[in-house]
Amino acid sequence: MRLASVEVIPYTLPFKRPYVTARGVLEERELILLRLRDENGLIGLGEAVPLSLRGGADLRQVVRELEGLDESGALDRATAACGEVDLFAPGDERFEGQETVSAPARCAALTALRDLCERQRHAAGSAVAVAEPSEAVRCNATLVAAAPEEVAEDARSWAERGFETFKLKLGVEDDVAQVRAVREAVGPEAAIRIDSNGAWPLHTARRILKQLEPLDIEFAEQPVSQPEEAAELAWETTIPLAGDESIASAREAEASLLLGAFRLTGIKLSKVGGTPEALAIARLLPSYVSSALDGPVGIAAAARLVQSIAREAAHPYAPKFAHGLATQRLFGSRVGAVECELRDGMLMPPPGPGLGVEIDEDALRAHRL
Repeated sequence: MRLASVEVIPYTLPFKRPYVTARGVLEERELILLRLRDENGLIGLGEAVPLSLRGGADLRQVVRELEGLDESGALDRATAACGEVDLFAPGDERFEGQETVSAPARCAALTALRDLCERQRHAAGSAVAVAEPSEAVRCNATLVAAAPEEVAEDARSWAERGFETFKLKLGVEDDVAQVRAVREAVGPEAAIRIDSNGAWPLHTARRILKQLEPLDIEFAEQPVSQPEEAAELAWETTIPLAGDESIASAREAEASLLLGAFRLTGIKLSKVGGTPEALAIARLLPSYVSSALDGPVGIAAAARLVQSIAREAAHPYAPKFAHGLATQRLFGSRVGAVECELRDGMLMPPPGPGLGVEIDEDALRAHRL
């Protein structure tokens, strides 16, 4: 089956209130929807989240890359090969150019191809196995940096909706006070994890983690920017250290293991370039899946990844992590007519085929760039 059309659609989603982290402040999230339509009218959806705040490709670059994959015919050839080869294996020569585009563009293309292939197989009643719909995913609350009393109130709001794990974005100010306020607000049984996005110098990380140890922290994500610093810090704190910015590939995960830097890692699909690399990382380190402040397609793809990790890359010593996929609650609007829903701290994926996401065309037009 060949492609009839390819759409690359940049759009934005506004936050309910500014998203404040050590890496900057966002009023809205820029995203790119990739929509593939085959000759029978079936649609495959992918999504890219430009990661310019992390030093990655910006929106214009990702748009150019996706348009280039269309113009070169690579997406059409990959669609035609659906069902014959594993389109999502790293280095697959049938998907030309996948190693030369940024990770967000690669993620969008691979996600859309997978979504379209599964919908085609479903429509054809193929005997080739189609992935089962993802099960419900337990999620953590995401608390943006603010005054301690504001963060505590935010935590209570999430707790009232069934969340039992709370992730605090630190590295701005009043770090220890924020964590103490949240612990008092949610009680001793709740899990608290922290993330400074690599903003702390090593000496600051030592001091803050020492102060936080009595507060029973589940783990500290990317407390310092360099894996070598994390390896040194890991010997000096009882709080487990998790990677994020430092681990964007299986090669970096392996290097982290050799250093003894991180005991686990977060995975963002747009950061690592899609499901194949994500699974390769998860086979090396216990992993939880996080949103890069994705839209509906990225969240659905991440929920599917959680299921794949549980099936293909399970670590017998890994805890049952909550995943950072409840970020749709941070947005003031949405573009999905059918998408994942949050109920009692759980993310409920839509039924298939494919990812099951359907776009609200009026909403997309209203938010299109």
